[in-house]
Amino acid sequence: MRKNIVAGNWKMNNDLTQTETLLDDLKTKTKTSNAEVMVAPTFTNLYQANKALESSGIEVVAQNMHFAEKGAYTGEISASMLKSIDVETVILGHSERREYFNETDEMLAKKVDAALANNLRVIFCFGEVLDDRKSGNHENVVGSQIKNALFHLEASAFENIVLAYEPVWAIGTGETASPEQAQDMHAFIRKTLNDKYGNEVADAVSILYGGSVKPGNAQEIFSKPDVDGGLIGGAALNADDFFAIVNAF
Repeated sequence: MRKNIVAGNWKMNNDLTQTETLLDDLKTKTKTSNAEVMVAPTFTNLYQANKALESSGIEVVAQNMHFAEKGAYTGEISASMLKSIDVETVILGHSERREYFNETDEMLAKKVDAALANNLRVIFCFGEVLDDRKSGNHENVVGSQIKNALFHLEASAFENIVLAYEPVWAIGTGETASPEQAQDMHAFIRKTLNDKYGNEVADAVSILYGGSVKPGNAQEIFSKPDVDGGLIGGAALNADDFFAIVNAF
């Protein structure tokens, strides 16, 4: 049975003091759902967050990592560095990494390989922009992003992979993705996995939705049969909003 997951991606927000305040707020909240809960602070605050949430049941995850183990890659962080501070999960392929830092499918395949080689769980992100959606090319784009970065893997690797669909066109554009559109794409993603790896793998992989999930729409989105949770942006920076989403299952 696949897991329900709600992961908060804090992006480039919150200094140490703000991080400590938000972590304290999160620890006071009550979880009434069976969802796994994750938060992804900035690199500089990962160690502190892990210490603060040690017995809370909330997992601290990283927002990115490099594919190399070590070397002359100024400013980068390796998988083994994350493991050394007890981080066990990393987000890869986020739309902002693709857009602003020119991360390609080929580069992301190398990052996925490095993460799995270091026994990190991967939350792998993908999604189409507005032009792709309007032209009807959205399934081709999403299918290619998944295949190019992940389909070199053995089926067993998907035990440590969570997928996260981001309709980039519905984030900060004024456009809105409906729960039905989310379900349609999630069903397509699961079918794409099924075609390659079979139903056992496809049915076991959690697929998260990353399209501006908020307390007001989370329950309807999470009620869809192929939506297993959310990758949350802005709402994750408020403890009340975040736990309202967690408890929407």
